[in-house]
Amino acid sequence: MGVRKKERAMQIKEAKKTQYFAKLNNCPTSPRKMRLVADLVRGEKVDKALNILRFSQKEASRRLEKLLLSAIANWQAKNEDASIEDADLFIKEIRVDGGTMLKRLRTAPQGRAHRIRKRSNHVTLVLGANDNTQS
Repeated sequence: MGVRKKERAMQIKEAKKTQYFAKLNNCPTSPRKMRLVADLVRGEKVDKALNILRFSQKEASRRLEKLLLSAIANWQAKNEDASIEDADLFIKEIRVDGGTMLKRLRTAPQGRAHRIRKRSNHVTLVLGANDNTQS
């Protein structure tokens, strides 16, 4: 590995130490349905986002709530001395990508078949912390 490549790898590694995220892979919900819920909480503070997800009727909100709690736990693991209330955490980025697709055949009239695509998604949630409070 070259010097520049090694230095860049070390920079990325250091940046990841201050990044708090959680991932949910192969969630058996279509990405479109998950994005509807993800758009509700994007950019919100953590406590407000938890309330939005807790009282939402959609099934995807239960999965995102668990994911957000996991990201908060990851933040606590890296910052044992700090408290959540003082950190002023917010959802910096939430990304919903398409996952693997199960393809099935459904019989149709006159000897034909229709394809059923059972979609899944990958969700990446990144938390940001406002360390300096602005007046």
